[in-house]
Amino acid sequence: MPQMAPISWLSLFLLFSLIFMLFNMMNYFIYLPTTSKNKDLNKILTNSMNWKW
Repeated sequence: MPQMAPISWLSLFLLFSLIFMLFNMMNYFIYLPTTSKNKDLNKILTNSMNWKW
């Protein structure tokens, strides 16, 4: 069974590392977070309680 030269292992490692980094960058920059168009949903609802002591 023939053995692989170390240069081949290095080139394979660089190739797979480049593909992995490109895949991660594509996933990062393609993702668009959903923004709500209704402004009332972004407000925090608070119940003001007037305590009568």
